[in-house]
Amino acid sequence: MSATARQAAQRGWRDRLHDAASAHRSISVVVGMTIAGILAIILPRIPPLNMLQSANPWYDAFANAGVFILLAMGLNVVVGLAGLLDLGYAAFFAIGAYTYAYSNSPFSGLDLPFFPMLIVGAGVAALFGIALGAPTLRLRGDYLAIMTLGFGEIVPIVFLNLDKWTMGTNGIGGLYRPEPLPLIGEFTPISPFAYMIVMLFIVTLAMILMYRLHDSRIGRAWVAIREDELAAAANGINTVVTKLLAFALGATTSGFAGVFNASKLVIVSPDQFLFTVSFTVLAMVIIGGMGNIWGVAVGAFIVYMIQAVFLKQINTVVEILHLPAFDLGPLHVDLLQINFLNYQFLLYGIALVLMMLYRPEGLFPSRARRAELHADEDAGEGPEVLGALGETPGAEEDFGESTQEGVR
Repeated sequence: MSATARQAAQRGWRDRLHDAASAHRSISVVVGMTIAGILAIILPRIPPLNMLQSANPWYDAFANAGVFILLAMGLNVVVGLAGLLDLGYAAFFAIGAYTYAYSNSPFSGLDLPFFPMLIVGAGVAALFGIALGAPTLRLRGDYLAIMTLGFGEIVPIVFLNLDKWTMGTNGIGGLYRPEPLPLIGEFTPISPFAYMIVMLFIVTLAMILMYRLHDSRIGRAWVAIREDELAAAANGINTVVTKLLAFALGATTSGFAGVFNASKLVIVSPDQFLFTVSFTVLAMVIIGGMGNIWGVAVGAFIVYMIQAVFLKQINTVVEILHLPAFDLGPLHVDLLQINFLNYQFLLYGIALVLMMLYRPEGLFPSRARRAELHADEDAGEGPEVLGALGETPGAEEDFGESTQEGVR
């Protein structure tokens, strides 16, 4: 078989797999997350991961990474699909966490079930998302970003100063952990395995919901508003309600993450929800591939593991690899003598800069995003690429044509 024939066969196999995954989106998500869960259980017990740390710290890191995956997928709806820049996303994270703190702690005297509180915390965060979105719908671009930034700064300050209701800087501690589950076991700080398994289920359900919305009429309306809000309104889309839905859904996912994170840390304090969280989640969305749901999830996982695990263990990695010393002109560099922990934020910043220079569309971009940033390269590929979004090119292309006809 010639090289051209092999390439054609490979493309045909990939296209068939892509079509099957697109036709059965929920099944493909369940299969993918099942494989990810099996790998998450096995890999920490074998080299090279077990050379850095034991299995339980890895399970704890995977559970924490799941929190940021939820946050990134929620922000992707607001920023990646609807095109609304939100710099105060950590505020909804805080609202979900404090909702759980009021319902499951000695401070309130209540001990409500964990899983119903996931729904309640998400619902409370959604209400605040609508409350934030309603007065800001007339704002666009930088003005919307500044307004959401202000909201994100106000919420932690409010929790900080309401000592009577939030315990101020000390926060609300001693939160009750979730009830033990069959086959999974107890939720304990020593063995975070149960938290990781529950997070896998939550991420799976959230991803199925995101894909359902992405392929629905609401998802296409979000895309239309992102591309041209005036044209979307001219074609009958209620931009007010549609943008409110985007804010509400993003806040709902953030509320889920806040409840889970509070139950895991068993303490909630205002310093957990500063602007750094919002910036980190936004960086995860952009690096993962804005608009692409599974790309954002994988990107969030990679960024968190680099920031929270690899950069913390980089000294151990250098020792394991036994990297030799070398000379840079008059300088003699011995990597074994460098404490990389002092430079972790510098290394993280350099990685972000290099990423944006060489991969501005993200690690796993949607086809529409790639077409926007590589218009010259894709000029010969026709409107099929330029009209595509993620994995559903046909629907968005037809919607775009109807939009143009309505404007004309």
